[in-house]
Amino acid sequence: MKTQKKLLAILNSLLAEELTAINQNTVHSEMYENWGYSKLNMAIRKQAMDGMHHVVWLIERIVFYNGAPLVYRLNTMKIGKTVSEMINNNNDGKHEVVSAYHEAIRFASDLDDQGTVDMLSKILKVEEVHLDWAANQHKQIGQIGMENYLANQTEYLLN
Repeated sequence: MKTQKKLLAILNSLLAEELTAINQNTVHSEMYENWGYSKLNMAIRKQAMDGMHHVVWLIERIVFYNGAPLVYRLNTMKIGKTVSEMINNNNDGKHEVVSAYHEAIRFASDLDDQGTVDMLSKILKVEEVHLDWAANQHKQIGQIGMENYLANQTEYLLN
């Protein structure tokens, strides 16, 4: 029973991470849109939507164990004031989340809880893609400079 309580605490901690990321990504996405960076808007909006799927899967698993999903918990959001800050803040958070998922997978594996391992591994793969995306943005900024990078993030659409 003690291990189940610890697993539920871990799952609820990951749930808080995902809920926080959804909110932070949504704010950043709308800021990008407002500034005319529609490509960044769509990329970060997709990450927020991925997070929504992760929230559903985590809640399903918590409920499976007869736990209470703590959906009211949020961690501190780091809303950037510039594109560079926003990418850095999201990237920093992703490193922490990826590490937390690795730890959670190890814990669930030690419990021989393959269902939880599979679910967490599925989320981890998506989080690693998000982390790779942020690293690529940093590479592009370093290679072409911020002004050229931002010029590439606009897309004028006629309605």
